[in-house]
Amino acid sequence: MTSDQFIGFLLLEEPNVRMVVAGTLLLCGMAALVGCFTFLRKRSLVGDAVSHSVLPGICMAFLLSGEKNPIILLLGALATGLLSLILMEVLSRNRLTRPDTAISLMLSFFFGLGILLLTYIQHQGNAAQAGLDKFIFGKAASITEADLRLFLFSGIFITASVAILLRGFYLISFDEDFARATGFPIKFLRLSLSVLTVWTVAIGIQAVGVVLMAALLITPALAARFWTHSIGRMLVIAALFGMIAGYTGSFVSYLAPAMPTGPWIVVMATFIAIVSMFLAPGRGLLARWNTRSKNREKTLLENILKLFYQIGEKSGQLQGNILEEDLLNHRAFGHDELRKGLKRLTSKNLLESNLLTYRLTNQGLLEAQRIVRLHRLWELYLQRYLHLEPDHVHDDAEAMEHVITPEIEAQLELILGNPETDPHNTIIPPKA
Repeated sequence: MTSDQFIGFLLLEEPNVRMVVAGTLLLCGMAALVGCFTFLRKRSLVGDAVSHSVLPGICMAFLLSGEKNPIILLLGALATGLLSLILMEVLSRNRLTRPDTAISLMLSFFFGLGILLLTYIQHQGNAAQAGLDKFIFGKAASITEADLRLFLFSGIFITASVAILLRGFYLISFDEDFARATGFPIKFLRLSLSVLTVWTVAIGIQAVGVVLMAALLITPALAARFWTHSIGRMLVIAALFGMIAGYTGSFVSYLAPAMPTGPWIVVMATFIAIVSMFLAPGRGLLARWNTRSKNREKTLLENILKLFYQIGEKSGQLQGNILEEDLLNHRAFGHDELRKGLKRLTSKNLLESNLLTYRLTNQGLLEAQRIVRLHRLWELYLQRYLHLEPDHVHDDAEAMEHVITPEIEAQLELILGNPETDPHNTIIPPKA
């Protein structure tokens, strides 16, 4: 690819490129918006079933009209798409079958019926049916100006509908019973969301086909979920990711004309989801690994400090010199693990090292007292309020002492009445 071709694509100099890019941007943005609610309602497979169920509607609309009018085909797709949703709902709510079985049944039946009708149309010899089979795998390059106008209208309609009904969609996605109790029209909201989903699928299959449309609904929503806990931000991020996938997929297809646009859009959306899965702050795999690593280190360091305090408490010298071997004899640390912890505590000025011995600094003593205090307060709480025996509270307290916040500590003190001893009659260190 030459630099002129690259610049030409970026500037959208060719009319067909403008048509394809604009169409895929609109389709991917719409699909991502609607797909967020499908994803949040844990109905991802429903989107797959709906995308397959619109094919017989398209075929029947063509048989009745004899032409590939986008509006007529869309109405046919809406009819069978909504019918499949209604049938899935009836089968599931009346407990005639399990929800996953109902989804599989509708997907198989409607897609099989669509293939039969498509085969029948192809054997009719009607010249107008040329290209109808592209609805199976999609062909974004066939987007026309009339299609683009339909996409633009649909994008405005879907975005406006989501904005108006956002609160209701939010509630039925997370707690339908609460939405019903507060007076929201549940049936209307479910029907509206179903119509928007089927509408999006019906107009989207021209670009990516019935086989891949479910991925276009769910993948940008999945990627966006890693980046935020806010439904509003999730909708914006999902739409942005969907449009990026649409643009980059179109670009790859432009680079290699033999490469179909629809599948590449899905591949790029999946790539974005994988990157988000690893790199997103807070919920990404690397962030979680980093958090777990920090928590393991925090637990190790606090356990070492606590052990220093307990040994010093028994000897009567809280800041006495302690050998590495003494620490290993009192608690089952790994040797390398203990050395790593001692080195880290020394670097944080919580321990002082002198040849083979270590001692608590003033700062380290305060921190050790805090940890021991939390441990013994929690032991007392477990014994007093959960009625555990004194010899059964240590392990639970050991787990909790590392995650207790200052607010919880204050509540423990308030509830327990600033106690002086724990269930083993050991002195609880005063608050520093």
